[in-house]
Amino acid sequence: MYGRSNNCCLITPEKTGPGTGRQCAGLSFAKEFILKINRKDINKKEIVFVFLFVCVLIVLAFLPTGFEKQIYLHSEGVQADVVDVDNTGVYNNGLITQGAQDCKVRILTGTHKGEVVSGTNYFSGKLEFDKVFDIGDTAWVLLEFDDGNNIISANMVDHYRINLEVILLCVFAVCLIAFSGFTGIRTLLSFAFALLSIWKILIPCMLKGVHPILAALVVGNVLTIATLLLVAGFTRKAYTAIASSVLCSLVTCLLAVVMGDIFKISGAVMQWSESLLYAGFERLDLTGIFQAGIYLACSGAILDLAIDISAALEEIHKNNPDISRKSLIGSGITIGRSVVGSQTTTLLLAYMGSYISVMMVYMAQGTPFMNILNSKMIASEILHTLVGCIGLVLVSPLTSFICGFIYIRKKKSSVCTEGARNLAEESLPE
Repeated sequence: MYGRSNNCCLITPEKTGPGTGRQCAGLSFAKEFILKINRKDINKKEIVFVFLFVCVLIVLAFLPTGFEKQIYLHSEGVQADVVDVDNTGVYNNGLITQGAQDCKVRILTGTHKGEVVSGTNYFSGKLEFDKVFDIGDTAWVLLEFDDGNNIISANMVDHYRINLEVILLCVFAVCLIAFSGFTGIRTLLSFAFALLSIWKILIPCMLKGVHPILAALVVGNVLTIATLLLVAGFTRKAYTAIASSVLCSLVTCLLAVVMGDIFKISGAVMQWSESLLYAGFERLDLTGIFQAGIYLACSGAILDLAIDISAALEEIHKNNPDISRKSLIGSGITIGRSVVGSQTTTLLLAYMGSYISVMMVYMAQGTPFMNILNSKMIASEILHTLVGCIGLVLVSPLTSFICGFIYIRKKKSSVCTEGARNLAEESLPE
């Protein structure tokens, strides 16, 4: 049409060389992407939304939380290699290690890069907090300075794991994009948005005294809407999943508040809650934070099931446009019955996995099973699990009903139009 070949590029013997294949592959990908936009395989509205979403992520990344003040003055956290260790000051008291481990480290980052200093690794007597360094380990070290910027002490904080975390994140991103393409990119954006929203908005708001339930509801609903629009686009299946997810999440939030009060479980059951009070936040509503956490955990599972059922029903309606509303709703409920079982089991395993050591302690001590169920810690996990399961059970029929009314409504109007057209043709004189 334009006097050009539809091929990306023509590789001739003269043109072959390093990078030629990569250039053609890149041009082919770009051309395919543009053609998809022109064919409306990729909605232009979604492209604009993704661009705006990236801008929001950038703003969130640089948004101050109000808690950036440095606790340790005249100090700097650095990465360092352990070049020597001295364990003469370490002694064992039964299963508990006490004392201090002296280490020599070579600083890899910061203003004192390249220097070798002596650091101290103190043992607190708690296995979950203590760490042991060996020669060749990479550590995260807190350096303290005097007024002349000279190092006066080096505290061995922990092993350095950031590089491994980044590698694992990159592997996850590559696998996701390789499998899902552009949808995988949108999923990564949703993942980043969830992390930044919780770290930059939810947690600071709670620390500043905003009611935990209110803060969790706002952040949770925004995350639900943004995630589904990113993953599913501006489609009916996304709108359906959003409606059912928000409604079911509200129900789970209400259940978390009501059942939490009935169970008489306070927020003190959460890890580090007491430390939070002693850190100067004694006026925080720990129980509200606990209930908000239940809601957030359940909203993720509900979101997942809602989009699964909505996408399945969209495919059913697409392949069978003449399906009735009753049949479509019945199909959704049938799918939900098959999926809910695995989803609730997944939820149970997730919560039990995080508390497996606690249950092992109870069993090892011969604690009666009724005592275990009555313990505050186990009862809180039971509350977590059952509230989430109730939300999963509710989301299946609700999503099915919403899909039935959204997908079939347009079909009925088209049937009426077709019937009117046939009636008009029959009334015409021969």
